[in-house]
Amino acid sequence: MKRTLQGKYITSSTAGESVQAFVPTPLPPDPPIDWTPQLRNSFDQALLAIGRLNSVSTLLPDTSQFLYMYIRKEAVLSSMIEGTQSSLSDLLMFELDQQPGVPLEDVRTVSNYVAALYHGLNLLDSGLPLSSRLLREVHGVLLSKGRGQRQAPGEFRLSQNWIGGTRPGNAAFVPPPAAEVPECMSQLERFLHVQPELTPVLLKAALAHVQFETIHPFLDGNGRLGRLLITLLLCEQKVLRHPMLYISLYFKQHRRLYYELLNTVRLTGDWEAWLDFFAEAVLVTSTQAVETVQQLLDLSQQHRDQISGIGRAAESTVKVHHALQIRPIATSGWLVEQTSITPATVNKALGHLERLGIVQELTRQKRNRLFSYVKFVDLLNRGTELPGS
Repeated sequence: MKRTLQGKYITSSTAGESVQAFVPTPLPPDPPIDWTPQLRNSFDQALLAIGRLNSVSTLLPDTSQFLYMYIRKEAVLSSMIEGTQSSLSDLLMFELDQQPGVPLEDVRTVSNYVAALYHGLNLLDSGLPLSSRLLREVHGVLLSKGRGQRQAPGEFRLSQNWIGGTRPGNAAFVPPPAAEVPECMSQLERFLHVQPELTPVLLKAALAHVQFETIHPFLDGNGRLGRLLITLLLCEQKVLRHPMLYISLYFKQHRRLYYELLNTVRLTGDWEAWLDFFAEAVLVTSTQAVETVQQLLDLSQQHRDQISGIGRAAESTVKVHHALQIRPIATSGWLVEQTSITPATVNKALGHLERLGIVQELTRQKRNRLFSYVKFVDLLNRGTELPGS
């Protein structure tokens, strides 16, 4: 449905020139969403897909076994949309104090995203509702280290920003003036808290994401935090049992359309086109996440069957194999800590896993050796491959 401009323009001065900054109209849209049979079916299918993802998570013998990697996959994908070059393997290497194969700042950006998501989930668990305060705290972690730490982490911006272009005058979009940000965020917070009316959670997540991106309340990190907002809201409202939805995969694969639809909503009020895209993103990535869990479980069982044939060493080797499913790139030292097995026994187990073709040693060193559960990593890496890789 085409509506009118979803906000108003205010003249703002920045960098020595005057620009027309856009202040969005508060949510929900007016007139209300046109729930055509097609759009309603898209949202029904998206919710069913999330339900299947929740169901498969209950079947896991150890949820942390997959959650550790799913959170990191979303972090890599969301950061890639902003131009970082870190892969999932780079992030895992960085977390082990190993040198990644890309610029350190890129990997630190992704690592911050992981820490920010955990911090947000912990705040929700402590009873703090999804709010401007929570988002500022999460933003503080998101930009706590690396290239964003000088961009006022955890604080709403006090100056005009812009999106695209080399200066405000040729920008693709100019968000609200800084003086308007606190009120815009207060209005968004009221919408998140069911004011002025009850809004279904998945719809709320879709609408709130666009509104947050339009407000662009921080100097940096708005895109990543706006995508984190989706996960935090779905988890807070118990629609998503665990943060296993890497929706940024779809946004990354359709990056140009993603940005076009955000801008189309602002200019024409065609929320329905965005909602159809959002529902498809949820459906596709939920379905892929379920398929990946099933493939990982099948792979794990196949390798356990291989391990069972090695005789007396099978018991300790199974423990090392299990630990590698939690962190599929690991040092022998970390595996000792994780399994409570002696270093000699861990090294023997790794030798068995290498001979079976399950594990590959990456460093060729005598000490601090690094091992990769290669096929496990490959399955999780799908969609995060860097250009040309």
